[in-house]
Amino acid sequence: MKKLIGIPALAALFAVVLAFSPNRVQAQKYAFIDTEYVLSNIPEYTDAQDELDAMSKKWQDEIDARYKEVKELYKKYQAESVLLPADVKKKREDEIIAKEKEAKELQKKYFGPEGDLFKKRQELVQPIQEKVFNAIETVATTRNIDMVFDKAGGPVLLYGNPKLDISDDVLDEVGTVMQTVKRDQRQRKN
Repeated sequence: MKKLIGIPALAALFAVVLAFSPNRVQAQKYAFIDTEYVLSNIPEYTDAQDELDAMSKKWQDEIDARYKEVKELYKKYQAESVLLPADVKKKREDEIIAKEKEAKELQKKYFGPEGDLFKKRQELVQPIQEKVFNAIETVATTRNIDMVFDKAGGPVLLYGNPKLDISDDVLDEVGTVMQTVKRDQRQRKN
């Protein structure tokens, strides 16, 4: 799959150095895009983000409740441990350890690298990103643009002439396959 967001800085620097090399005979056309702006003007994307945020909060609350239970068990154990026989102490310690392990496993299940949140993000956001990438490719091909930089991806683009910003064109192209905010109603975040 082609990556939409997150051009590594070193690769981008190499591309810029190569593009502006004096040995280049052919003129190159460049443009940039602000993916944050583009995605914020796609209601389906903002709905997906809202859904992911709600799931994340619900799951985090569940995990916090589990850790709170572990903390209370440990506090109670500390208060009573002086009076408990060794076998009861061991049983309580094992119970506390098991509860803490359950909380960690739940946290990993929800938020781990292959967790439920990652899978849901792939399900909801990846198709949108692919449509945006295809729109970028279509606009770039139509306008004979050789390279498109993402100014939202970090300090890769230090300056961009607004004439080279194709973000609105990409949104218009994405609008052919999914709903986007109309051009005259779009707002940029500064």
